[in-house]
Amino acid sequence: MARGLLEVHLVHAKGLSGTDFLGKIDPYVVVQFRSQERKSSTAGDAGRNPSWNEVFRFQINSSAANVQDKLVLRIMDHDNFSSDDFLGQATINVTDLISMGMESGTSRLNPAKYRVVTADNSYHGEIKIGITFTAHRRQLCFSLVD
Repeated sequence: MARGLLEVHLVHAKGLSGTDFLGKIDPYVVVQFRSQERKSSTAGDAGRNPSWNEVFRFQINSSAANVQDKLVLRIMDHDNFSSDDFLGQATINVTDLISMGMESGTSRLNPAKYRVVTADNSYHGEIKIGITFTAHRRQLCFSLVD
């Protein structure tokens, strides 16, 4: 049973593809783990190389076995007068990270670059994130009876 805290450190992105007419994009990231979602701030006028330096936390309380746990980062362009544009996404398998954390108490992936996949399944840009999993240990309670 996996119980713990998954922390995602969203650092920055580089080389994103933009869709706006004048080339100015206002990117933000939707970070999803299972059914939980978190949204970063919008990096206004940051263009193709935004920086966030934000941390998102996801509580894990699962008894599911043999599940492939994935962290999905959808990069979006905020638009004021139309729907937001999809710029790309990165998917990271965190199953092994969680397993190692359950064994040792904590496990960490130092900030690393992941390739961004665009809507046409091509690679365009990269996103840098770090991930930490900290297991919640069961506490045993004993009562002494005279």
